[in-house]
Amino acid sequence: MNHPEQPGEFPFTRGIHKEMYRNRLWTMRQYAGFGTAEESNARYRFLLSQGITGLSVAFDLPTQMGMDADHPLAAGEVGKVGVSICSLKDMERLMDGIDLSQVTTSMTINSTAAILLSLYALVAKSQGADLKKLSGTIQNDILKEYIARGTYIYPPRPAMRIITDLFAWAGREMPDWNTISISGYHIREAGSTASQEVAFTMANAIAYVEAALNAGLEVDDFAPRLSFFFNSHNNFLEEIAKFRAARRLWARLVRDRFGAKNPRSMMLRFHSQTAGSTLTAQQPDVNVVRVTLQALAAVLGGTQSLHTNSRDEALGLPTEESAGLALRTQQILAHETGITAEPDPLGGSYVIEELTDRISKEAQAYLEHIDRLGGTLAALEQGYIQGEIQNAAYEYQQEIEKNERIVVGVNRFRLENEKPRITFRVNPAIEAQQIERLRELRVSRSSQSVQSALTALEQAARGAENLMPRIFEACATLATVGEISDTLRRVFGEYQEGGL
Repeated sequence: MNHPEQPGEFPFTRGIHKEMYRNRLWTMRQYAGFGTAEESNARYRFLLSQGITGLSVAFDLPTQMGMDADHPLAAGEVGKVGVSICSLKDMERLMDGIDLSQVTTSMTINSTAAILLSLYALVAKSQGADLKKLSGTIQNDILKEYIARGTYIYPPRPAMRIITDLFAWAGREMPDWNTISISGYHIREAGSTASQEVAFTMANAIAYVEAALNAGLEVDDFAPRLSFFFNSHNNFLEEIAKFRAARRLWARLVRDRFGAKNPRSMMLRFHSQTAGSTLTAQQPDVNVVRVTLQALAAVLGGTQSLHTNSRDEALGLPTEESAGLALRTQQILAHETGITAEPDPLGGSYVIEELTDRISKEAQAYLEHIDRLGGTLAALEQGYIQGEIQNAAYEYQQEIEKNERIVVGVNRFRLENEKPRITFRVNPAIEAQQIERLRELRVSRSSQSVQSALTALEQAARGAENLMPRIFEACATLATVGEISDTLRRVFGEYQEGGL
């Protein structure tokens, strides 16, 4: 069937590259990080030995919230849902023996993204890497934190300043680095529909582009380094269409709304992850089937990068065996199924094309409504986006409880007397170890250098200069993530939910 749109051509519905996976497979990532930097480093080395082609770093909640391991609110959370990183020394341990010039690294970090990118760049520099050639992605998507996830620190407007400062700095210092991964994943995990995931992700993207333009940047100077992060959920055909609709919408938005001229600005590049919210603690081996189908949808939808969840993640952190099996799932899709032989295998399918059109139209209608409300920040202030997601999540759960939506092993096809599984657990002793390391760091470093760097950062935050060079310098003096964040808290304050 001849189709008027071709892969690699505007509006990129059928893929951003003409040949897609014929020339290059998607990057195979496995999101990992727990406990100490050394433990996470060992997991990364294992995954690299098994064939992953990109690292994906999970940070613990204190690191995400700009708190050191000895902060009172960090108690019980150090190293739990990701690795604990307090200073440059921890980042050196995390990446020990890994040549950062030879891997791409994705870091899921938002409020403290500028700090963690600085730490990573400092480690790469100490290895002799050329920062201008470093490749990877920093999530750096603060708006979805107010919408769906909650790991914010500062109010939205100063938080947006940090993001646009990072855009400008990285454009000069790390031009191959993706400076943001605008995330629909967490919007979907919070309960949105497929159309809402596309719409609200695009709404956030519009806000970032507008903030960057207002900061004096040119759209074609930063848009080619914007990237996206989407969920790959259970409805197989709808998910494939969702990715195609997102590409089409973005291409038209960037060209028609923002006047981009560079085709690379119009190409929506995205990482995808299978849907954590669909995993069940009941019959966890069945999750392997769910993840395989979700991963297949992401590949048929044209993803550039993919993480496959492990079967035991509804029970705890994935074991090494489960993470290895999740990676093998991607490798089988890539090498044994033949789906990489065609750029857009389902293009022209009546069902796929109709679903693509429907999601595009529904997402566009949401964007027009958000514009009428005054834009993304105004829609957040009015609780509109959050309310739409909450309503969708409620309806979804009601369908499960009424048995109108079947979840295998949960409301149908249950096993009686199912035996509990042994899962991976983080050693609670690592919190005390991390606190002791912090104490030793503060004793051994130059307090004068740290204080001087933090004072310079505070002065910059009270003015209008780009904050990134000051954050970078503070990281180099061994200032901690918490100290740098507290310096900015003194200037910007902290966001309290319910009041933008």
